Amino acid sequence: MSDRIRRATYKEVAAKSSTTSSPDDDYEMANMPTNNSTHMFFPRHTPAPAQPEEEEETFLSFGPVNRLIALLRYVFYRPLPVIRTRPIRFPGIRRKIISFPSPGVIVLVSAAFIFVTLYSFVPQPLYYASIQFGSPPLAIRAGMLAVAMMPWIVALSMKANLISLLTGIGHERLNVLHRWGGYICLFLSLIHTIPFYVTPIWDQGGLRVFKNYFQGQTYIYGTGLAALVPLIFLCVHSLPFLRAWMYELFVALHVPVSIVFLGMMFWHCHNYLTSWNYLWATAAIWLTSYCVRLFFLNWTHPWRMSWLIGEEAAVTILPENAVKVTVPTQVRWRPGQYVYLRMPGISVFENHPFTIASLCSDDFPSDYGEQYRDMTLVFRPFGGFTRKVLNAAIDNGPMHTYRAFIDGPYGGMQRELASFDTVILFAGGSGITAIFSHLLDLIKKMRDSKAVTKQVHVVWALKRPETMEWFKEELKICRDFAPPESVHCQFYITAAKRIGPNGFPLPPPSPSRP
Repeated sequence: MSDRIRRATYKEVAAKSSTTSSPDDDYEMANMPTNNSTHMFFPRHTPAPAQPEEEEETFLSFGPVNRLIALLRYVFYRPLPVIRTRPIRFPGIRRKIISFPSPGVIVLVSAAFIFVTLYSFVPQPLYYASIQFGSPPLAIRAGMLAVAMMPWIVALSMKANLISLLTGIGHERLNVLHRWGGYICLFLSLIHTIPFYVTPIWDQGGLRVFKNYFQGQTYIYGTGLAALVPLIFLCVHSLPFLRAWMYELFVALHVPVSIVFLGMMFWHCHNYLTSWNYLWATAAIWLTSYCVRLFFLNWTHPWRMSWLIGEEAAVTILPENAVKVTVPTQVRWRPGQYVYLRMPGISVFENHPFTIASLCSDDFPSDYGEQYRDMTLVFRPFGGFTRKVLNAAIDNGPMHTYRAFIDGPYGGMQRELASFDTVILFAGGSGITAIFSHLLDLIKKMRDSKAVTKQVHVVWALKRPETMEWFKEELKICRDFAPPESVHCQFYITAAKRIGPNGFPLPPPSPSRP
């Protein structure tokens, strides 16, 4: 909201200055000695123009408040250093990289972990004198906390969820809370399980009492183990290094196993202590989110040409084996957003997220018609789906088209870049795809006097200069249409070979040898 106010204030001031009329009295040039003055023109019969009034200070321009907000963002948003270990012998993994969430996430997760731990262990008693009196209170408290967390865990995982709608935070940023919520749920589930083995139900005649409530079960703990096993699987295969190693398997199994886990929870809880209320809420959130996602699919709108058949997409091979997928679509998006792309002609069951590199604007219409915009996705292929797209482009040639099913757009910047005086954009390699849509949008707003921004600095580190061919048209637009002296680009080549006069590569530069 503060960003919009800044832009609106700037636009109002610009409009007033553009409508200011000239004075009736003619002006004459100042002589050479007074040319150093701040008043370049002096009226002949009227006093000098008054100094412009200073802008009224508002809460948004109050220095201490801005500094406090900046300090909080610095503390809670600042990324922690990444730890790189020695290369390890593991399939598909060259080096172990240990990364940490932001301090803000660490504070939230730590607070939740401390709360559930104290809530489970501080109240007394932890165990009854005999198992005949009932389940251990420690197990009951931990189990109910685990069940109560399930609606939040599922809500934080969905692409279309109420939390994102209320907070404006994209689901990709909430996903870290989803993962840590699952780990805390597993922690509580283990606390719930262990007391039943510390005071076994078959001791002191407890089995006879419990069989009155759990009739027809061959093993009294069977339903609990049936719910615990899928939860352990979900948490273990979600670990970063396993998820990166077998990402396609992770995507294929995560949702089905989650459905099995929810079903096992219904079986295990028996609606004791109204536990099914939390499970029905979980199922409702899940179903509602999937229904809302129908509005994000490009093939579910009957009034569009893509209804049930998707869009027509073209695949182009760029220098450095990069791939460019162009999808003319009626979908609208904002700078920095991304979509999930599915191409059944290449892989039926795989869909992957890609950042949209193009700008959705009336200034960039598609050849398909006025209602269409060219959605451009640029990526470097590695393995799995991206490698399949590259191989299909090589085999079929540039004239072949594919059916594309789009899910999105999602994410995007919540802050208005056009509300800042100076914007610095950093990118490394193919990460430039998330930059150019912001850059083009800024240039357009600056030319239309809708941006406070005066200076834009682009810093791009790339291995070889051929990579700049990916966005040569966008770079040309920046050069030709950006306001003078407003956009400054710095390109750092990190892996190019220098060829000597004899045609052989030169050694890399060093501090002693340039």
